[in-house]
Amino acid sequence: MTARCRTDRNAHGRTRWRSAAIALALACGLSALSAAQSPAASDAAPEASAAAAPVVDARVEPVPIVLVLPLTSAVYGRAAEAVQAGFLAAAEAAKAKPKVIGHGDDDVVGAFAKAKAAGAKVIVGPLVRDDLKVLVAAGLELPPTIALNQLDEGVALPENVYALTLTIDGEARQLARRARDDGATKVVVIASDTPRQQRFASAFNAEWILAGGGAPVMFRFDPAPDVLRLMRRELVKTPVDAALLAVDATDAALAKPYVGTILSYTSSQVNERQPPEALRDLDEVRFVDMPWLVDPDAAAFADLRRPDYPNTTLDRLHALGVDAFHVAAAFAAGPPAKLEFDGATGHLSLDATRQFVREGRLMQFRAGRIVPVGAR
Repeated sequence: MTARCRTDRNAHGRTRWRSAAIALALACGLSALSAAQSPAASDAAPEASAAAAPVVDARVEPVPIVLVLPLTSAVYGRAAEAVQAGFLAAAEAAKAKPKVIGHGDDDVVGAFAKAKAAGAKVIVGPLVRDDLKVLVAAGLELPPTIALNQLDEGVALPENVYALTLTIDGEARQLARRARDDGATKVVVIASDTPRQQRFASAFNAEWILAGGGAPVMFRFDPAPDVLRLMRRELVKTPVDAALLAVDATDAALAKPYVGTILSYTSSQVNERQPPEALRDLDEVRFVDMPWLVDPDAAAFADLRRPDYPNTTLDRLHALGVDAFHVAAAFAAGPPAKLEFDGATGHLSLDATRQFVREGRLMQFRAGRIVPVGAR
């Protein structure tokens, strides 16, 4: 995979205005990454503290890339395994041999100290947001580090730390811009109470307002039939051009018939291998998802191993691992000023705040199938 650099002179300004818009939008917190059991260790990290962080032994040959993941965590081990599999598949295709260091739920600082002692030129990790917070608080002096999660909204990343994530905030912003491009002038946001969907709705609202749109009409999602019928009556009386369904996959299929023919958008979470009857109810709903899932036969992925995972969440984490390796490879000779490429998770570009902006493929449901928007 090749990278190309380009200048983004307005990235910092857009970030400042986006932060202001977020203050006007629906506020919420980021839910931490969660996944299921099944730990698989690669190299367990010892306990260590920032004060006792080892220095690099001059006799040790530096390791270009070190991957640090919670492989021995009872909670996050399965997610870490999927990221590791994607990372190593991309490394194998590139004939590279990165080092992998595993850790549990309470020893992320020790794992990073071990990576630093190995002479890592670039470290990839942590995977879990709470681990990232712990690492930042420890104050370790780190080589360029590609974190696979993010800090709280508005909290700046420390020097030498970059963020490559799968959060749905970027999807929401992309959909808000797309709704404007599709001609929408007034939108309705139907949101459930879960932290993830509240964050999705908040990011959409912020980008919509940033682009000059008015405050969206808000509905709280309730699956009760009487409430859904009431929502449908209200939507008939409310002139809106587009609807955002900030709800889980099964609730999107439940809500869409009550939205009617209003142009509807939702998150990639809707692409969860739903039964045929649910797919029919989602007809014409638009969402963005990663090329790894919606274009699996792409030539760019031909040399990459693809495990048969039981759910798309693990598929997405595998794709994150693939892209994390390519980012790390680009950083091995030192952080690039600009970086942009088409990856497994989407089109990635490094912005002025040291975060990778990710844009997925715009897809829609049609007659029980998922097809690119505009396909015939």
